[in-house]
Amino acid sequence: MADVLKRVPVREQDPAVRAHNFDEVCLGYNKEEAMEEASRCLHCKNAKCVQGCPVSINIPDFVAAVKEGEFEKAYQVIGQSSALPAVCGRVCPQENQCEGKCIRGIKGEPVSIGKLERFVADWAKENGIKPETAKVKNGKKVAVIGAGPAGLTCAGDLAKLGYEVKIFEALHKAGGVLAYGIPEFRLPKSKVVDAEVENVKSLGVEIETNVIIGKSITVDELLTEEGYDAVFIGSGAGLPMFMGIPGETANGVMSANEFLTRNNLMKAYLDEYDTPIRKGQKVAVVGGGNVAMDAARTALRLGAEVHVIYRRSEAELPARAEEVHHAKEEGIIFDLLTNPKEILVDENGWVKGIRCIRMELGEPDASGRRRPVEVPGSVFDIDVDTVIMSLGTSPNPLISSTTYGLDVNKRKCIIADEETGKTTKDGVYAGGDAVTGAATVILAMGAGKAAAKGIHEYLSNK
Repeated sequence: MADVLKRVPVREQDPAVRAHNFDEVCLGYNKEEAMEEASRCLHCKNAKCVQGCPVSINIPDFVAAVKEGEFEKAYQVIGQSSALPAVCGRVCPQENQCEGKCIRGIKGEPVSIGKLERFVADWAKENGIKPETAKVKNGKKVAVIGAGPAGLTCAGDLAKLGYEVKIFEALHKAGGVLAYGIPEFRLPKSKVVDAEVENVKSLGVEIETNVIIGKSITVDELLTEEGYDAVFIGSGAGLPMFMGIPGETANGVMSANEFLTRNNLMKAYLDEYDTPIRKGQKVAVVGGGNVAMDAARTALRLGAEVHVIYRRSEAELPARAEEVHHAKEEGIIFDLLTNPKEILVDENGWVKGIRCIRMELGEPDASGRRRPVEVPGSVFDIDVDTVIMSLGTSPNPLISSTTYGLDVNKRKCIIADEETGKTTKDGVYAGGDAVTGAATVILAMGAGKAAAKGIHEYLSNK
């Protein structure tokens, strides 16, 4: 009899092997492993795990179905709340959400809810199971801007309610950050992302790519000329931030956004693609979030020695513990309590190093984390030829600047009601990173879900 206090281990690629390929790191559960792990669930009446889920999946019911081997039923339960289960099962920070609330985790290890969700979604794909569609159309049209997590979720939920929905995507491929931001080794594109997008399309959602709202057409034109009854803006936050330190404009300095987009969306890691990408020999990645881990682990796979430079300690790293663990296993070097002061540039304008200073933690700042302060006299240099800045992103102001009556805050984020997604412009709703700034996939999905409900209430009473 297995120890119910411990999780069923999940199989992974060996670190020494995966550090040289872009295949998925985590191999997931098989049928027997999933059923065994599901049997650890206590099926709590007052399920704290559901309260921890931003899209409120009925976790006890889907896990109970897995336990009994009723995988299609499990998929339908998840599908009532989530349009992207194969994505969420892989990239959600479950340890801070559903699994962080799991009662089983008080005395032992929490149930591996994310790995079970992934198993169910993958099983459904392999067995040709599709989400349930709306029985009747209601004759109303909604435009969705952005085919990322927020937009896909909002569109899927509205389609299930009978709306005619069309997504307008600026890039040539749907998926948003799922396609351009998260690497193949964490989130396979054809196996997972493309399949999830097809599931949303199977609900009746139309997706038009290469449409830049604010240039190709405006939000006002969608409402007044194209006959849409409401618009949802889920355009994400694609504008990278930089430090403003000397040398930052040198050749060999780029944002994590650019680096990952070239590699993930434009397939620079594959020999058969001509996408240019800087494959440094020694790379510094500045930042400590999930995007920094993605950039560092990608640079490693392209052949570099990689340093992650972060100004706080390991305890304050905002990246998922699993991603940090994987990065360390693969050989990423962590320079913690370290902050860049200057990027060193050679006579030809190329990066030749990064000048840093040691930090120590002082009193907590507004975020509740202890504020890093410089240690006098501790400046040192690291020899690198490439610097990738991973300091967060903000929304592109194109949509807000071309939409009359759409207010933004001082960070250029669209102002929207958290419960409904309603903006300051009538009939226009927004959610995800365009509202919050860079955040997680599941929080963007939660916002898309809330906005779909808000739009439905608005149009039902109009």
